[in-house]
Amino acid sequence: MTHVVTEACIKCKYTDCVDLCPVDAFREGPNMLVIDPESCIDCALCVPDCPVDAIFHEVDLAPSLSDYVELNATLAQVWPPIIEVHAALPDADQWAGVEAKRHLLEGVRAPDKVAQEHDQG
Repeated sequence: MTHVVTEACIKCKYTDCVDLCPVDAFREGPNMLVIDPESCIDCALCVPDCPVDAIFHEVDLAPSLSDYVELNATLAQVWPPIIEVHAALPDADQWAGVEAKRHLLEGVRAPDKVAQEHDQG
């Protein structure tokens, strides 16, 4: 079981949660963070510090967000770790309340390409 970053993070990328993670499980993409399920210890320290309520335990995900479990796992393999807090995206406050942002996610590759790059890594 793991915690998962969901759609609310897209185009915001607040990093308040990163500073609290005792195992450095967060990974950073162009416009979203994800959690590496191999590193996450389910401590939930990050959950209350997410200003857009984007982090959930995987068993608490709404059905419409269930694909974020696999998305976090896949992207965590290719995105670099983030271990320090930095400024959110410049227009994060404007995007914070916007729903249905999945189509705006950047840095996503087809799963077969990710696996191929990982094998070559």
